[in-house]
Amino acid sequence: MLIRSPSDIPSSEITPEGVYLQRRQFMHGIGVGAAMAGLGLPLSSAAAKPELATLNYQSVVAKADNPFYTEEKVASFNDASTYNNFYEFGTDKSDPARYADALTTDPWSVSVEGEVAKPGKYPLEDIMKLMSLEERIYRLRCVEAWSMVIPWVGFPLADLLKMFEPNSNAKYVEFTTLVRRDEMRGQRSAFSTIDWPYKEGLRIDEAVHPLAFMSVGMYGKVLPNQNGAPIRLVVPWKYGFKSIKSIVKIRLTSRKPETSWERIAPNEYGFYANVNPEVDHPRWTQRYERRLPGSLLRPNRIETQMFNGYGEQVARLYKGMDLRRNY
Repeated sequence: MLIRSPSDIPSSEITPEGVYLQRRQFMHGIGVGAAMAGLGLPLSSAAAKPELATLNYQSVVAKADNPFYTEEKVASFNDASTYNNFYEFGTDKSDPARYADALTTDPWSVSVEGEVAKPGKYPLEDIMKLMSLEERIYRLRCVEAWSMVIPWVGFPLADLLKMFEPNSNAKYVEFTTLVRRDEMRGQRSAFSTIDWPYKEGLRIDEAVHPLAFMSVGMYGKVLPNQNGAPIRLVVPWKYGFKSIKSIVKIRLTSRKPETSWERIAPNEYGFYANVNPEVDHPRWTQRYERRLPGSLLRPNRIETQMFNGYGEQVARLYKGMDLRRNY
């Protein structure tokens, strides 16, 4: 479903041909299985493709006052792509990299429902035609008290939502991950505690905040399957489980959606899940985190920052709220 016909698009919004062709190349690459040659990831014979060229995206400006950038040490691509949580492929940190090459990401569409003027099923390639890619270097803080710094490639979530024209009843945004049990082995597990599909949500003002980001790549390359290909959410001031992967549905609603981890353990994983060193997990402290890369002998333990260090940008969203109750 195209959002607008070519005749509806002002000449000022038409993408230059060179950039458009680069994005076409990028989107073609998104359909390539788990990992690309030259990235150091396992390839199945079906997924093997030539390495993608460096993408033509707007690189982040390296300034200390840039909220989309941090001068902290960036994790290696290998660390970021082989140590992560994606329970659709298993519960071990290495399971996503080991098994995600089974996932087919081309073609891919995102269904849009609820309180919008333009609901429908949108092919990802059509969405990408209207987006400008940029790089953002964000801290990622897992609720399990480990963290990384990762350079993402994508576009603001606000730009995506604007395309669907939310109405005044849209108070929350619910996101849903793909269910494909034949390709996502974790969904076949008899021991899974998650009632698939995986769901997450944001308040609308959180969703349209400039820091909220839709990623289609990382480290200047197409997003690997194990990191949430072909499109995922990145919300850097919240614990990592809020940054839902492999999104297939977006629903705007007037009521707060029930999210997957909130449903499983509401006393441990609240709806807001803002990084907060003053509110411990019932089974461990959140005052410190283990910054990767590290080792058993050198765990690289650092103090956790409120809102993961993005308080200057996002604290106003929660003015007057009890962040211990609304954890």
